[in-house]
Amino acid sequence: MKEETARAVADAILAAAAIGAAVVILRTPPLRRLVLGLARTAITTGIPAWLTREVRQAWDASNSHSSESRAQNPQRRTG
Repeated sequence: MKEETARAVADAILAAAAIGAAVVILRTPPLRRLVLGLARTAITTGIPAWLTREVRQAWDASNSHSSESRAQNPQRRTG
């Protein structure tokens, strides 16, 4: 079996397993509640953490940019 064919078969098996798991989860109320609770937790903790990381990176990038700018043009006043 060629590698490309093997990958296609593996992808099809994984897709079928994912669809089967989704059906079982959606048809079983306790599992559905568990998954929805986990998704809610992931969203409420993941988005603020991502936003904090992005703001920190932007802050650091703007700080390093302004210090480079002052180093190149010491006559320029900021603030």
